Amino acid sequence: MTITHFPRPQFIRKDWQTLDGAWRFAFDDDNKGLQEHWFKGYDFPLTINVPFAYQTERSGVNDPSFHDVVWYERTFNVPSDWKERVILHFNAVDYETAVYVNDQLVGTHIGGQTPFSFDITDVLNHGEERVSVRVFDPSTDETIPRGKQFWQEAPDSIWYTRTTGIWQSVWLEHVPHASLQRVRMTPDLDQGEIRLAYDVSPGAVGLTLETEISFQGELVSLEQTRLVSTTGKRAVNVLGPHIFHTNFHHDGRTWTPENPNLFDIVFRLKDDERIVDEVTSYFGMRKIHTEGGMFYLNNKPYYQKLVLDQGYWRESLLTPPSDDALKRDIELAKEMGFNGCRKHQKVEDPRFLYWADHLGYLVWGESAASAFYTEDAAARLTREWIEIVERDYNHPSIVAWVPLNESWGIPLVRSDAMQQHHSQAMYHLIHSIDGTRPVISNDGWELTVSDICAIHNYNHGQAEETEKYEVYKQDLATTESLLASQPARRRIYANGFSHQGEPILLTEFGGIGYKIGGDAGWGYTSVSDGETFVNDYARIMDAVYASRALHGYCYTQLTDVEQEINGLLTYDREPKVPLEAIRQINDQWHHEIR
Repeated sequence: MTITHFPRPQFIRKDWQTLDGAWRFAFDDDNKGLQEHWFKGYDFPLTINVPFAYQTERSGVNDPSFHDVVWYERTFNVPSDWKERVILHFNAVDYETAVYVNDQLVGTHIGGQTPFSFDITDVLNHGEERVSVRVFDPSTDETIPRGKQFWQEAPDSIWYTRTTGIWQSVWLEHVPHASLQRVRMTPDLDQGEIRLAYDVSPGAVGLTLETEISFQGELVSLEQTRLVSTTGKRAVNVLGPHIFHTNFHHDGRTWTPENPNLFDIVFRLKDDERIVDEVTSYFGMRKIHTEGGMFYLNNKPYYQKLVLDQGYWRESLLTPPSDDALKRDIELAKEMGFNGCRKHQKVEDPRFLYWADHLGYLVWGESAASAFYTEDAAARLTREWIEIVERDYNHPSIVAWVPLNESWGIPLVRSDAMQQHHSQAMYHLIHSIDGTRPVISNDGWELTVSDICAIHNYNHGQAEETEKYEVYKQDLATTESLLASQPARRRIYANGFSHQGEPILLTEFGGIGYKIGGDAGWGYTSVSDGETFVNDYARIMDAVYASRALHGYCYTQLTDVEQEINGLLTYDREPKVPLEAIRQINDQWHHEIR
């Protein structure tokens, strides 16, 4: 993937340098690299194309077998005009990472889905620099949040080829001693304000923070604040003096999938008139809440038409082959009449969220899960979720968080008090660091406390199985039938928990298998031609739209993935049927608020 864009799209500085591209590479199957000090120089036998995992074709290695320890190395030069701090960033590395620069350990990180960085200024030699990276990714440890990555040799059923090591961008950033370190942007639609919370480095205390907000090139606000500490908060009115309420119609500046309006914001640290640091970003003014069994966007009921998106590509697995590939997935989904996706078992590249923000696309943020419950698994998931929310908080496209799915990692949650506490703890943890979005405690079934009742049901049957279809349709028909159903022979709520009036959504269903070209595989049901596919999709959607209780859905799935051929698109993103045919079905019925 050729990087021409800033890899952190909501906190942009002008001085940066990509380290993506060719790295030297080695497998360390005997785990001897540390003992032999490979970080001090080693004859690495392979070349790998970062950020693609060694299991992928795009990496140039293309080896799907097990290698739990891998090493990377490359040299680089820091631009001569970078006179202050130099930060080395990794957007995601799976799973345990140790980073060395010029023979010195500069830091470690545990977790495969979130970014981390190290200040490497003090170990630079101001000539040719060398970075070495050791990654440990234990293939068979099922307490690691690995999502769909299979712990056995060949992909099978719903499990796919593994991803080991660097799988998102690596880059350098030049950061002033006096700098802006972090900004949280929280829209308050009812007051028409954007609430800013910021952290600055100690060297910035005493300087002025200038905040410039504009909308479509028109200046909205320009304010300056004298910094008296390393943290601060402020609120800026960007929508005028009105107060939002249920019947208010937006003024053309709010964010929705239909009108994804965004404000530009520039932060400048100034010493008198000299700009010391400058960061550019953007935000969207939108509000999410649930009330009376409905999901609300900007104080109006909003029916979510989502598609399950696992974010895999044939040639590159979890790593998008290009920035355009991320954008195109959203465009294709919108062309089919979907207004968002549930990103399934993956924390997607930040550039996906950038495009979701700009194109208008709802996203349910989800992480990879572990297979089993242990105290270590609980701790690992907790750490990653703190980092997930930190990374993605400012994206207006994200409208829900999904920390757990189908009781993965909590297989006994129906009755086990410890696992129930973990489900509740994840719910409350996320709410404790993000009070703006709903949280689903266990998407699919065996929910504990949850802001949305998310149900999975694939029991629609083949077209000729009319009796099975009628049961499916009846299960979806009313609140009572949905809550009484056991579509996977599991109750919707865990023991001791019950529906408290939260919105009910069908968040996995469908999965019609349709083979195109040479790909063979499976789906939850199957068809043999495009016309039958469209008819079967319409049949399933008729049952969903007939429901008097559902307030949204998430169809499985956007694309085929490896042995799964139940996508609306092939693995290579070719439509299986005309996109307009799917859109007509998705648009044929506009949900009444009941």
